[in-house]
Amino acid sequence: MNLRIVFAVAAVALVGVAAGVYVSYWQKSAGPVERPATPKAIPELRFVDEAGRQHSLADFRGKVVLLNVWATWCEPCREEMPALDRLQAKLGGARFQVIALSVDQPGAAIAHKFYSEVGIKALSLYIDPTAKAAFVLDAPGLPATLLVDRNGREIGRHLGAVKWDAPEVMERLQRAMTAE
Repeated sequence: MNLRIVFAVAAVALVGVAAGVYVSYWQKSAGPVERPATPKAIPELRFVDEAGRQHSLADFRGKVVLLNVWATWCEPCREEMPALDRLQAKLGGARFQVIALSVDQPGAAIAHKFYSEVGIKALSLYIDPTAKAAFVLDAPGLPATLLVDRNGREIGRHLGAVKWDAPEVMERLQRAMTAE
């Protein structure tokens, strides 16, 4: 085997192991909605709704937002979407909003088809037409979820699927909504 190929395979394996260790540590180090020491500013993030209207996180100021970056090709994303839909149905309103932000490059059509297939009813459809949201938010994988306070600052983060409508998770989200 060519020495370059051996080094390339070894380098890829090393990066994979490092990423796995990092993600494993990150997921175990905090619950899905635990607060960091101080709220953190979020880079500007623009996206569109199903009708093509422009939005940013600033449009949701005044609400606690659970921003979930997902894609139809991501199996853990597909698994958690019904729980996000139930969470929005139970808690969504004037004080709380789930923003499920699709990074599918085919756009609204594929995400809308997925919503129909799975029976998503309470979640509005938002699309990142650049598919760069995970990079902008410094998320190493999908699904990536940020808890955003009423002032648009990150107060929690989780990488990976969560049963968002589980009683203990909903209780933590309700505490975040009343903490401000």
